[in-house]
Amino acid sequence: MKVAFYTLGCKVNLYETQAVLNSFKNKNYEIVAFEDKADIYVINTCTVTHMSASKSRKIIRSAIKKNEDAIVVVMGCYAQMNSSDVKEMLGVNIVVGTNDRNKIVSLVEEYIKTKQNVNIVGNIDDIPFEDMEVSFLEGKTRAFVKIEDGCNNYCSYCIIPYTRGSVRSKKKDLVLKEITNLVSNGYREVVLTGIHTGNYGSDFKDYTFANLLSEVIKIKGLERLRISSIEITELNDDVLDILKNSKVIANHLHIPLQAGSDDILVAMNRKYNKEYFRNKINQIRLIRNDIAITTDVIVGFPGESDAHFKETYDFIKEIGFAGLHVFPYSKREGTKAATMDNQIDKMVKKDRVHQLMKLSLELERNYMMAFKDKTVSFIAETYENGYLIGHSSNYLKIKALGEEHNIGCMLTATIKKIEYPYCIATIIKHN
Repeated sequence: MKVAFYTLGCKVNLYETQAVLNSFKNKNYEIVAFEDKADIYVINTCTVTHMSASKSRKIIRSAIKKNEDAIVVVMGCYAQMNSSDVKEMLGVNIVVGTNDRNKIVSLVEEYIKTKQNVNIVGNIDDIPFEDMEVSFLEGKTRAFVKIEDGCNNYCSYCIIPYTRGSVRSKKKDLVLKEITNLVSNGYREVVLTGIHTGNYGSDFKDYTFANLLSEVIKIKGLERLRISSIEITELNDDVLDILKNSKVIANHLHIPLQAGSDDILVAMNRKYNKEYFRNKINQIRLIRNDIAITTDVIVGFPGESDAHFKETYDFIKEIGFAGLHVFPYSKREGTKAATMDNQIDKMVKKDRVHQLMKLSLELERNYMMAFKDKTVSFIAETYENGYLIGHSSNYLKIKALGEEHNIGCMLTATIKKIEYPYCIATIIKHN
């Protein structure tokens, strides 16, 4: 039977989809593109914003239209929050949520026998980490490994703690085993990911995120370890010491800011202020002065005045990020921010997004230009029209003339010019 997948949302979702895909593949199902006609469609949904929830519904409906006789499986955050609505969608057969993804193949096989629809979305309070493993990602040179699930922060705008539950961590032996297997299968770069990655180990007695990093970087054959995203408050002295002393850790950190106004940070229930953020960034740059630091920013949070927004804009310029992910505030029912006064007009939010995206482009170009005529190493990820394309340790997108058989190789190249979004380079060494 043919199985097709569609993933919305974050890197955690991508990992979980891949794990489910591997489980179907191990049972000899044929994996096909989502655009193709399949016997089974698996949609991994998102609900972090109103738009992502809307798109989740749209993709579910599109799968049903592709083949009205297909088995449609819906999993993920939107399914967790709106399981009854998903269940009522005519054509949806199996609803799973953010736990029990390991059961999907058996649920499909049971449905084939009984033709009985199933909804196993349950309570996610006080549940253990659901062990999943990815050993191979077809056509990929970078592997994601999920080490943590859930969040305890309860930022006032965020629905995720209600869809993912509290923090729970993967046992370190399983993490080390999964990464070792991926490296033995040819992956040179591994990305650690989670809903709240840096809070890994907070549910363990005597084992922290820094402890895990110190063991992972010793895995033989691992050339680059990237952290998908980490809160500024989790970059403690132990983590920074590893960053200082290990060349395996990528020269790039994605650290969410969300707002550059202390008033808005308090309203968001963030756990730091501007001074703390600034001081920590300075500390990081003393360790690695050319590190790429990217961030997330939310604009149009309830009560964000023009003055608050200008404060955020100016603070972003001051920090000098290497790039921004900008999101208009999205009202999510069930969160504290949804009940706040002074909700911001949609057009005001749109204008602020536009301003920050323009600033992001300026910051990206500035960071890229700093590496003109410098030599970097990059992993070739794709081959297009005679060029190898991949990312350096500090996440510059490198484009260099080369041979297709070098996909997956670590290459050293000198950056000759900037043609956004690429750094055009000449390869000087095959590592």
